[in-house]
Amino acid sequence: MIVIGLMSGTSADGVDVAICEIRGRPGDMTVDLLHGDTFEYQPEMRRRIFSCCDPSDSRVDEIATLHVDLAEVFAACALAALQKADMRLEQVDLIGSHGQTIWHNVLPSGQVNVSLQIVEAAVLAERTGITTISNFRARDIAAGGQGAPLTSYVDWLLLRHATNWRAVQNIGGMGNVTFLPPLADETSQPVAFDTGPGNALLDVAVANFSDGEMKYDRDGRFAKQGRVNEEWLDELLRHPYYERGYPKTTGRETFGTAAALALLEEAQNRGLQAAEIIATLTALTATNIAEAYRRFAPATIHEVILGGGGRRNPVMVGMLRQLLAPATVMTHEDVGMDSDFKEALVFALLACETWQGRPAALPAFTGARNASILGSITPGMNYPELMRRA
Repeated sequence: MIVIGLMSGTSADGVDVAICEIRGRPGDMTVDLLHGDTFEYQPEMRRRIFSCCDPSDSRVDEIATLHVDLAEVFAACALAALQKADMRLEQVDLIGSHGQTIWHNVLPSGQVNVSLQIVEAAVLAERTGITTISNFRARDIAAGGQGAPLTSYVDWLLLRHATNWRAVQNIGGMGNVTFLPPLADETSQPVAFDTGPGNALLDVAVANFSDGEMKYDRDGRFAKQGRVNEEWLDELLRHPYYERGYPKTTGRETFGTAAALALLEEAQNRGLQAAEIIATLTALTATNIAEAYRRFAPATIHEVILGGGGRRNPVMVGMLRQLLAPATVMTHEDVGMDSDFKEALVFALLACETWQGRPAALPAFTGARNASILGSITPGMNYPELMRRA
């Protein structure tokens, strides 16, 4: 099948598009990235997304309008990517759209009772004519799971090592990890959960100190200029989320803009300067990841595969290499996968699995009572042909 995966992460940088060719079935599956593209949001669209994520600022009419407006953006991005790939709409079987997470509600017990991703699938199906699968998290949550991390299923299918335990570590707005047993191990179960904040706190701090001119700490320039404040870092690492057992997930509700601004105020009251604050927040991400491995890894981790924007921050990667030694720290490119479009590829593959009627949320990853077939299907003009072939 040819499937388009569409993804916008918690950092809300833009829309990632992955046009994929998917063959086979679990146990013998290949996924080829035919074309990948990223379309950055206009500043006003990004502002609207963050406003709708903030319960003190959001309004139901604004969320409803964004639900449709963002779908128009997603549809335009899919069409533009097809044009750049010199492909026709008729060649595509499905669209898998993650949408944009607006709210991920974690109860005090650690259970997730709702996770809201917007982007109206009907608009995607209407604008493209392609059958669209969306709303991937809801079914797993209904089965008692966290609804995340959904990337773990793809890690399990495509990234296990023959003999070594691997960790697949994403560092986006939030961080999440999948601990993968080797192919030779037929008894051990994988483990997956969110490690904590990835770039979300950092990005807010950098935007604040640069008066909005920078969205993130490019090449770790801020962090290189400062020293980690160990006393403050120790206090930050006492957040109860880090010690909570898995399955667990988190989001901007806990580690988003409001939390970041409160931390900046606290740090400035301590007399910390901008570079010192950025260096310490960088260390927070690296250290909470390393501490998660120490607490929860089921076995010794030999290899760590980094993905997400955090892999481009040399200061953060250097800290991780030091903290996770003797494990080898590498990127998805080292194992033949494009880091930039990994998450969009995930939702292309999940859409394919939904269409084939196969579960893609497994209890080992999300803590659900049972495995679930994910997503909601919105028929496009190609739906009758898909049904005929099925």
